[in-house]
Amino acid sequence: MHVSGILNVKWGSYLGHNLALPLLTVIVGKKNDADKCVVVTEAKDADKPVKVEFSVPTTGSLAPGTPKWANYVKGIVQYFKGTVVGFNAVIVTSVPIGGGLSSSASLEVSLYTFLEALTGETDTLRKDKALLCQKAEHEFAKMPCGIMDQFISVMGQAGTALLIDCRSMQETAIPITDPEIAVIITNSNVKRSLASSAYAERRAQCQAAAKALGKSSLRDANENEIDGLREKDPLLYKRAKHVVTENKRTEQAAEALKAGDLQKFGELMVASHESLKTDYEVSCKELDELVAAALEVDGVLGSRMTGGGFGGCTVTLAPKKTAENVIANMKKKYEGEPVFYIMEPAEGTRVLTIPK
Repeated sequence: MHVSGILNVKWGSYLGHNLALPLLTVIVGKKNDADKCVVVTEAKDADKPVKVEFSVPTTGSLAPGTPKWANYVKGIVQYFKGTVVGFNAVIVTSVPIGGGLSSSASLEVSLYTFLEALTGETDTLRKDKALLCQKAEHEFAKMPCGIMDQFISVMGQAGTALLIDCRSMQETAIPITDPEIAVIITNSNVKRSLASSAYAERRAQCQAAAKALGKSSLRDANENEIDGLREKDPLLYKRAKHVVTENKRTEQAAEALKAGDLQKFGELMVASHESLKTDYEVSCKELDELVAAALEVDGVLGSRMTGGGFGGCTVTLAPKKTAENVIANMKKKYEGEPVFYIMEPAEGTRVLTIPK
């Protein structure tokens, strides 16, 4: 699985950095002798029932419904570029649901890969696979997400961050080579109840800002151009400012990683969080507390929220030797009960064969 962007914006044609992390969604299953798809989830926070059964789809025959978690399954089964056969499957995951670590993309990409292994139909290009998983989330889960989460789940490589150009759909793996650096993920355990509606709202605001500037996308705007919105529409100005400056930070972060300048990379993380907090307004008190507590510790390079905001997780970059101090200070300063993961960039989705 992955952190949804060390630096990213969640809309439109943009650039973003992702890390694939060793939090796992595992799907185990086999063909059955019926034209039925039978799926059970063991995710503790999934809505009930935890078992669903539906017919192998014909064109357009599946539709979203309840439970909500099954909509991701149905969407992938519906849009799989191959002939789906009846199967029994169990889903097990260590990716926290609603934590901003993109449990949905992990499920989508894992299930698509499972169907490839089950049917032997593996001709889908990696980019197309990610796009089909995104389509499933749009159409069945009704979440108008970007492509970063699916891209990193498909294309993540060990020891690298992934720079994604969401206009050209081109990706570039950039090594993170310092063995003494830790990526600390902190789950605030605040559920992101507003994330879905706020995401759609921010997307609409960004579209409105681009239209006001006469642009097809904020990707085409610069800081001088958006300044004209400052007095005309202060809210759209803030949204546009975040997108434009975040794209710039992402390009700078790629160059910093290539140069091995993690100090600069960390500074950009901090600036990103401040922009997400102040201009994009998708942070929350709990995330701000965790970021502030991390940055109080000597040696910490950077920290910021990750994911859709309004809860979920933060990501902190720090020397491994300071990780315990970082965690201790976050526990001390945070009023809630956080959960911590110390991670390294890992490989994306893959097939593992169980010996008979």
